[in-house]
Order: sequence, then structure tokens, then C-alpha cells
Amino acid sequence: MSIIPPRRKNSRKGENGVVLVVGGSWMYHGAPFLTAMAAYRSGVDLTYLAVPEPLVDPIRAMSPAIIIIPLPDYRLTKRSVNKLLKKLPQINAAAIGPGLSIAKEEALTELVKQLLSLGAGVVLDASALIPSVLKVIQGEKVILTPHAGEFKRLFGQQPPQDLDGKISLATEKAKEYNVTILLKGPTDIITDGNEIYINKTGNAGMTVGGTGDVLTGITAGLLTRIQSPIKCAAAAAYINGKCGDTAYQHLGLHMLPTDIIDQIPKIMKPMDKLIEE
Repeated sequence: MSIIPPRRKNSRKGENGVVLVVGGSWMYHGAPFLTAMAAYRSGVDLTYLAVPEPLVDPIRAMSPAIIIIPLPDYRLTKRSVNKLLKKLPQINAAAIGPGLSIAKEEALTELVKQLLSLGAGVVLDASALIPSVLKVIQGEKVILTPHAGEFKRLFGQQPPQDLDGKISLATEKAKEYNVTILLKGPTDIITDGNEIYINKTGNAGMTVGGTGDVLTGITAGLLTRIQSPIKCAAAAAYINGKCGDTAYQHLGLHMLPTDIIDQIPKIMKPMDKLIEE
């Protein structure tokens, strides 16, 4: 996949992508972890994970690779956002939403606005897909990754059952808000209102919980290197589905989201390219 830029042989840590994941809540500790690990496996150098403080030790025990930023509240508050922004390292992309509980919508919009002002690309998923965020993302380097239900919550319209209808509505909303939409489903639709990509990789085993979190992580990881949001989203959808298809060959309908993450290196290694510089 030639849209993924090559890596310089003499590059240093941090030069090949730094991702921030913001998520987690009392009920959902796994979602942001899956997103962070998928971002790592996509080839970035560093992944930071901002989660509520009670989740810090369990997630640290799950992987020594992830760098944790503790948040003071179980739900996303202005206090949590202020603390995060004070501790924030230099990042290239952020994934916001997996497992996240939001206390104040203003906290989410402020976080998104500040990250965009710092030059980071932003991927919004799950609970971050709410109408109030639309006013701060128009024309920005943002990818929205809704399934049909989240699309309805975000835009107020249910995607039709037929593929042509879904394409038409997704394209209309992407153009209206000048943003990239990755509408997830048995067939993924990726559009920025001008270009349209259709992804047919994936299988019925990927209805297992957590596969969307994995997709969000891959998308954020690729967004650190691919400048075009629509090409990034299309590549991420394809890679996520191919990883699921490879897992399906071994596990059938019994895969877990971690099995999909395990396949990322196998699918992406043929895309690796090194250059002298």
C-alpha cells in the first residue's frame, strides 16, 4: 500500500508517530487499551493513554509498552481535560472516545479544539460522536468512525439499509461538515464528501466487541503518517478487515479483538519500506 510513507533508516524515537488515546470509564477498561495497542502495532513509536486514575494500575499490568496519563475523574470533565493538556507531550494524532464516559460535553469539545490547535489529527469514535462536537471539527483533520447507530446520534438521520442510500447519506454529511466519515458496517463506506471508498474486507466474526476500538487505533496510528484523512481512513478500514479475515482463517467465529491486533504486523509488514536519508 504505497500511501503509507517509508521510514528513514536513521530515524529516532518519536519521529515515526506519537498517538494519544483518551478513553475508559468505570465499566469499560478494555476499549482504550485495545485502541492503544492497535495504534502501537500499526507502527507508531509511542502511544500515550489517558484514562481515569482507577484504571491506571490494571492497564499498566496489561502492557508495559503503554505510557499512562491518569485522569482525576471517572468521566471526562473540564478538570480532567485541563490536567491532560498540562501533561500532554507532543503528539501527531489522537483517538478520543473508546470506552469514554463524558460528564460535560463542553469538556469534549474543548479537548478536541485544543488538540486540533496543536496540529494533531483527531479520530473520534464511540461516545465522542455527539452533535455538539460538529461545530469544532468542520474543515479540520478529523476522521469520524461511527456505526449506524452512532451515525444517527451524531447527525440525526438513520443510514438506509441499501448500500447506495448509505453512500449517498454519508457523502452528504461529510460534505456538509467538511470532514471524513468512516461509516462502519458489513461494507465500510469512507468519504470526505468528494471521494468515496468502499471496503469489503472483514467477516461475520468481527461482530465481537472491541473490533471498532481496534479500527480506531489503526486509524489514529496511520494518521500520524498519512496526511490525507480519507486515504488514511480507507487504508485503516482495509487493514482492520484483512486482519480480521486472517484471524478468521484460524479461529472462525471465535476470535477476540486481541486476535485481530495480533495480525496487524503480518498484514502490514509487506507495506514496510525503509529509505536512506
